[in-house]
Amino acid sequence: MKFLEKLSRFISTYMAVFVILVAAIALFLPWTFKWVAPHIALMLGIVMFGMGMTLRVQDFKMVLQRPKDVAVGAIAQFTIMPGLAWILATAFDLPADLAAGVILVGTCPGGTSSNVMTYLARGDVALSVSMTMTTTILAPIVTPLLTWWLAGAWVDIPLSAMMVSIVQVVIVPIAAGLLLNSFFGAQVQKAVKLLPLVSVIAIVLIVGGVVSVSSARIMETGLLIMAVVMCHNLFGYALGFVLAQSLGMNMAKTKAISIEVGMQNSGLATSLALLHFGAAAAIPGAIFSVWHNISGSIAANILSHRMRNKHDLAAENEAEAQANPGVR
Repeated sequence: MKFLEKLSRFISTYMAVFVILVAAIALFLPWTFKWVAPHIALMLGIVMFGMGMTLRVQDFKMVLQRPKDVAVGAIAQFTIMPGLAWILATAFDLPADLAAGVILVGTCPGGTSSNVMTYLARGDVALSVSMTMTTTILAPIVTPLLTWWLAGAWVDIPLSAMMVSIVQVVIVPIAAGLLLNSFFGAQVQKAVKLLPLVSVIAIVLIVGGVVSVSSARIMETGLLIMAVVMCHNLFGYALGFVLAQSLGMNMAKTKAISIEVGMQNSGLATSLALLHFGAAAAIPGAIFSVWHNISGSIAANILSHRMRNKHDLAAENEAEAQANPGVR
C-alpha cells in the first residue's frame, strides 16, 4: 500500500510530463491508444466517482456559508470562459467542428485539478472546492444551454442528449462516490490516497485516446488549436484575477477564482465532443488537458509568491487593532 501511495504522489507530481509523453506517442503511433476512444465516457465517470469519494455532505454547507463568493466564482466561470471561447473561435475563423470543441471547453464546469493548483498557490482552497462543486452541479443545465447558444451557428446542438450525458458521466458517479463515503467513510479514507493515481491514469488515457483518433487532423491544425487553447486558458486566469481584485476580494480568494476560472473540466468537454460532435471536436479538449496542467503548475508557483494586496493588509491591521485595543 505504501508503495502505491508513493507511486500515486509521484505520478500526480509529474502528471503534465506523462500527459505530454502519451499525447506524443498517440500522435505519431495512433494505433497504440485507439482502443481507448470507445471507453472515454467510462473513464471520465471513474474520475468523477473518485471526486465524489473525497466529498462529504458537510462540504456542501460551504456553499451556503459563503454564497456571495461562490456565486461570483460560478458566474465568472460560466461567463468569462464561454465568452472567451466564442471570441477566439470567431477571431481565428475556426472550422465548425473545432469551433464547437473550443466553445464546449469554455462552457464546461471547473476541473478538479484546479483545487490542487489553488492549494499549491496558497489560495482559498475551500472556495475553489465550493466553486467546482457548484459549477459541476449546474453543468447538466448550463453547459448544454450555453453550448447551444454560442456554438449553434456552427453545428447542431443535441440539447437534451447533452444534458443526459452530463448527468450520466458526471452527476451519477459523483453522487455514488458521495454516498459511498457517507456510509463507508473509514474504508473509503484508506483508498482516497490512491485516487490521484487512478485519476491521472484515466486522464492520461483519455488524452491518448482522443489524440490517436484525431492524429491526422491535429497534424493539420495543431499549431492553430494550440494557440487558441493557450489564449483561452491564460486569458481565463487573467480575467478571473482582475474580476476578483476589482470586487475587493483578498488575495487568497483572488487566487482561487483566477485558477478556477482558467482551468476547465476538459475531460468532460472531450467526452461530450466525442459523443455528440465527432473526434475533431474533441481535439481542443485534449490539448487543453495537456496545456492547463502545465500552465496551472506555473500559475500556482507564481501566485504562491504573490504579495498580499491592500485588502489583506487592511484586514490584518484591523484584526490586530481589535486584539490590542490599547496599542496606538
